[in-house]
Amino acid sequence: MLAGIAKTSPLRSLSADGRLLFLTRFIRLFSYGSLSVILVFYLTGLGLSESQTGMVLTLTLLGDTAVSLWMTTRADRFGRRRMLVIGAALMAGAGLTFALTHQLWLLTAAATIGVISPSGNEVGPFLSIEQAALAGVVPDRARTGVFAWYTLAGAFATAAGALAAGLFTQTLEGAALTPLASERAVVLLYAALGLLLAAIFLRLSPAAEAPRAAGHSLTAKTLLGIGASRQIVLKLSALFAVDAFGGGFVVQSLAAYWFYLRFRVSPAALGGIFFWANVFAGISALLASRLASRIGLVRTMVFTHLPSNILLILVPLMPNLELAVLMLLLRFSISQMDVPTRQSYTMAMVRPEERSAAAGVTGVARTTGAAIAPWLAGFLLGRPSLINLPFFLAGGLKIGYDLLLYRAFVKRPPPEEAE
Repeated sequence: MLAGIAKTSPLRSLSADGRLLFLTRFIRLFSYGSLSVILVFYLTGLGLSESQTGMVLTLTLLGDTAVSLWMTTRADRFGRRRMLVIGAALMAGAGLTFALTHQLWLLTAAATIGVISPSGNEVGPFLSIEQAALAGVVPDRARTGVFAWYTLAGAFATAAGALAAGLFTQTLEGAALTPLASERAVVLLYAALGLLLAAIFLRLSPAAEAPRAAGHSLTAKTLLGIGASRQIVLKLSALFAVDAFGGGFVVQSLAAYWFYLRFRVSPAALGGIFFWANVFAGISALLASRLASRIGLVRTMVFTHLPSNILLILVPLMPNLELAVLMLLLRFSISQMDVPTRQSYTMAMVRPEERSAAAGVTGVARTTGAAIAPWLAGFLLGRPSLINLPFFLAGGLKIGYDLLLYRAFVKRPPPEEAE
């Protein structure tokens, strides 16, 4: 079915650079998905408490925020390829540090400076810079479709990574390795894939860069590389931060650990659960572009996100594992429909020469919003009577975001919808 859709999809017009960016997206999200399933288990296996683990995850996201802000707001001027290679090197370095030490201060330093994904989702400068490059090589009316396939590639990669990590650790433990040693092997794989990404980014052509005149017109006097688009970018950033703060309570690594605490689910079984969750999420992204063509980007974002957050609240209310997993899978089946539409809307509403910076600022806002929540969630997960509270906080905050987004932007359609 997907192959048939692909024959008539915007992917047929992708350039060589576009195909490379889809490849790097797949490799990166595969590594993120594999790490997210075992990360909390690995850190607690090293001797960290739940609160210390939550602190490390929070500092990971805060560090990613600073790195992303610096790199994405300069990418259009100093080179998108250069910044992507640096990001991949930071990812490899963080993975190696996590694999080679159990000292809290070294883990904290690597989490802050490097690029580690505790959620299975995008972190670092990659997504923002790649979005800007893709938006520049496709027509406006094809943009949402391309971003939908881009989201699908990432979701399938995250799913494959989660499944591979579960099977990999199970196989290694069957070969008499300790759980900690098998989880460390996944961390080393993460570092190796960071090096592979750096090699692929070096193959991007000059066409992936910002137009020379546009890139050099952004001077240091503009706010974070944004001039004319400043007002809408800041408003979107504030809303995205609220959404991400809610989502930070249930990042994939913490959600996996919750299933272990509540139902004693093994890492191998968790890999299977989150494999299907991410597969459903990816398929939903394709449906988003078709729905957006009928009701608009903003309505698609809100009308699909609201029910997914209600389902999120229902997960801890289920009396057994089967129903909890069912609620999770139903939630994932519509939860990602706002992702390509959100990305497309942001790119449509800013000037072409400000796209990397705009994607970077909004992305950093999301990372900042998500950064505090894991620390709080770790505190809650360490107390048996409070382990369900992260789901309720996440769902409530994200519903609030949906209502605020609709009120602020439903009457501000992108140019292609206003024609």
